[in-house]
Amino acid sequence: MKWPGLAAKSRRGTAEALTTITVALTDGHRKAPDADLLRRALFGYAFNSASAARAVPAEITGALEWIAKASLPVSALEDPATVRAALNACARRLDGKPAAATTARRKRAVLASALGYAVELELLPANPLDRIQWKASAVAETVDRRSVASPAQARSLMDAVRGQGPRGEHVEAFFGCLYYAALRPAEAVALRENDCVLPARGWGRIDLASSEPRAGTEWTDDGASRETRGLKHRAVNETRSIPIPPALVRILRAHIQRYGTGPGGRLFRTARGGPLNDTGYGEVWQRARPKALTPAQQASPLARRPYDLRHAAVSLWLNAGVPATEVARRADHGIAVLFKVYANCIDGQAGAANGRISDALDEDGSEGT
Repeated sequence: MKWPGLAAKSRRGTAEALTTITVALTDGHRKAPDADLLRRALFGYAFNSASAARAVPAEITGALEWIAKASLPVSALEDPATVRAALNACARRLDGKPAAATTARRKRAVLASALGYAVELELLPANPLDRIQWKASAVAETVDRRSVASPAQARSLMDAVRGQGPRGEHVEAFFGCLYYAALRPAEAVALRENDCVLPARGWGRIDLASSEPRAGTEWTDDGASRETRGLKHRAVNETRSIPIPPALVRILRAHIQRYGTGPGGRLFRTARGGPLNDTGYGEVWQRARPKALTPAQQASPLARRPYDLRHAAVSLWLNAGVPATEVARRADHGIAVLFKVYANCIDGQAGAANGRISDALDEDGSEGT
């Protein structure tokens, strides 16, 4: 029901959740197929509408036939213990350890949606989740300030990227977009020359129009590994304009002059002209960290992922005194989310707060008692 309107990554995430839930809601008395085979059958075929165009291996067919017989009837979900079993499965990894809180919440949301659809189809009288007292672990929503690189560290990392030869030189500007413009990696992958205003001197501008998150060829409508989408949190065809400093203007101008552009004006691409591969630029980044950071810094969360460059950019803007409304606009955040996510990365507030408290204590005489 949801497949046609879901983004490719959401299709993948929904299929993953439904696989976890379905495996948990089976009659365990029948001889089950191999656990990995069963999950592959559910994830790649039962819950992937695109699989209808693919040939189904015999072993997959066998696993699907088993799950069709072993799966509990929908009416079993009227028993709170059955629903709780599904919820507990959402909160556990395959190895039995607790799943990340965000994963548990996402899978619970999929379960709630599926049960709501069962109510709509009159397969259940009401959504049984409403009667279950169950709460996922708290989600850590703030950025770990230990992961945020300083300007000097960011420059050292960029130098280490560039120092890796042609492969590193080609993605230097890509990482520059994450740090100087706070782009998400999927937004930088989608960047075209026409999106950039790059004057010979001074500040420039990026007018973002699209994003290309990677979901895998099995989940997109056209079979591409990435799906061209509108910007996150925005309506279709809505753009986001981001002023960019002279440093990034120079980097982008040099990149275009040296490498030109690919199909459709694409700035960053593989040797075959396609969109950048996460694994490819990730390898460059992991090689850069040992060259730019001390052993202690390498062992820490500092700039562990390319995405941390975006965190470093937003933190820099906030600490530089840029109004929160402008930071939120450039980074594509809501004001409340901005302060929640970056609360631990804003410096300079403790001193002022301590001073006000001291003044208040002096004023009422409490400090001397």
